[in-house]
Amino acid sequence: MDEFNNLPRSEFGFPGPLRDRLISAILDGSKTSTTSMAVEYLVEDGSFPEAGTRQVVVDSAGKDVAVIETTDVQQVRLADVSWEHAREEGEGYASVAEWRAGHERFWHGKEMRGFLENPGFTVDDDTLVVLERFRLVRTAPG
Repeated sequence: MDEFNNLPRSEFGFPGPLRDRLISAILDGSKTSTTSMAVEYLVEDGSFPEAGTRQVVVDSAGKDVAVIETTDVQQVRLADVSWEHAREEGEGYASVAEWRAGHERFWHGKEMRGFLENPGFTVDDDTLVVLERFRLVRTAPG
């Protein structure tokens, strides 16, 4: 499909087991939101997601698996992330506190600190995060 060739790519997490789980959750419809730190966008190209934009989701091998469309974007303090948003991430957390602990492990991990080029990077209540809601538009052929 031509749409898969003309859209920006979206990568969830880093290649490996976490990304594979997130892709599965997108494809089965249980993941309809995601959270990134605002600083991640500043490191990449400085542009934040916008409602109405579409992206091609790629798996750990870099293969196109789906097209998603952003339906809502908000920037909030980490302390202000709602249970509704955390639940819609489809990762099976039982509370916002559990969701936050999981995300802090990821954000404080070696891969993220390497991506940010800051080995001591840490988050706190005031860290700005980007809450993105999306819908699955289509899966890749094959």
